[in-house]
Amino acid sequence: MRYSLAAGLVALVVASSLTSASASAAPTCREVNAPVTVLGHREVVHGTLCTPAGGAATVQVLVPGATYNSSYWDFPDGRHSFRAAQNAAGFATLAVDRLGTGRSSRPSALTLTAFVQADALHQVVRGLRSGTYGPDFSRVIIGGHSLGAAISVVEAGTYGDVDGVLLTGMTHRVNPAGVAAAFANFRPANLDPKFGLLHPLGYLTTAPGTRYAGFHAPGPASPDVLALEESTKDVFSPAEAVDGLGVAVVLPYSRLIDVPVMSAVGSLDAAVCGLLATDCSTSVTLHAAEALYFRAPLRTYVLPDYGHSINLAPDARDYYSAVSSWAVEEVGR
Repeated sequence: MRYSLAAGLVALVVASSLTSASASAAPTCREVNAPVTVLGHREVVHGTLCTPAGGAATVQVLVPGATYNSSYWDFPDGRHSFRAAQNAAGFATLAVDRLGTGRSSRPSALTLTAFVQADALHQVVRGLRSGTYGPDFSRVIIGGHSLGAAISVVEAGTYGDVDGVLLTGMTHRVNPAGVAAAFANFRPANLDPKFGLLHPLGYLTTAPGTRYAGFHAPGPASPDVLALEESTKDVFSPAEAVDGLGVAVVLPYSRLIDVPVMSAVGSLDAAVCGLLATDCSTSVTLHAAEALYFRAPLRTYVLPDYGHSINLAPDARDYYSAVSSWAVEEVGR
């Protein structure tokens, strides 16, 4: 009897140790170059697919916003990695460069709409489910920030191919003054030293030194974060914003989504919060403002005292954790 009890305790300790080791082991990451066909042309969507050591049935497809690329989800300062937090919670992640950014193809800016981006992502989702890029996944969450959130609404509402939708930095009532101020900071990418005169025409980026005001204020200004913002900044096509804002935000296109949704914003996001826009005071007020735009279950989260790009807030880990808890409960690992 004593031997059996001792053996059982040893087995429990060993199992617990193996579980802890598996949870703490580094994920396996691989570069993905997903071929897609949009508007009759072959393009490539680049991303980084990271899978927890123990594997995962659910993958999060992470879509960055305007003038960001996939580094937004795995910021190179080592402190702000939404990707790493989700991997640690048991989810695989595919952080993508939208078409036109990072290491993805650069189609003509005039043709690069939110619907074109959504079409490309739909093809990526199919590849993830079929194991085209390595492991196959039975469940997919699409998550976007800002313009990437608008594209995620279009993708999920059009194709109905995902199991959950994460929207950050987006609500259905925008602050016109805040949006106008952000657009005032944009300039042609080929006039910016980072991209140079040979960059394809039609793409926009942020003017040097404007990213704190546009994406972080009035949150704390971190010099190292802002320096990396400048070095990793990217571009977007105005055509993406036209139908992204016009369809995903102005129209109730989000009511086509029939899977669980999470909406997360900074309480001081000048683009979407304010007296004439969305009440972002608390998660409760955000839910009250956004619920009528969704027929699917909606959960909301507000990160206090920060602006638009909440992935890079000092206390972003609280938001990372809220997302993984929602994903576990509503979609599953």
